[in-house]
Amino acid sequence: MTKKLWFRAKTYGWGWTPSTWEGWLVTTVAILFIILDSLRIDKNSEDIPYFFFIRMFLIISILLFICYKKGEKPGWRWGGGSN
Repeated sequence: MTKKLWFRAKTYGWGWTPSTWEGWLVTTVAILFIILDSLRIDKNSEDIPYFFFIRMFLIISILLFICYKKGEKPGWRWGGGSN
């Protein structure tokens, strides 16, 4: 039984691109969390930027973890054949 990959490796550079509906769902949810968290920033509060960056780090870390577990092996690609 082959493993279904949610993310495929990018053709150029390092990273992933969603390739299934599950990958697109995970990516969309992460983007929504980032947008909603950005809308919560209050210009009058001093501690919000600190917590904002912590939450951004956590959201992006979770997204990268899911991409690593459910995607192709990461690596730098130059657009040619497989690495």
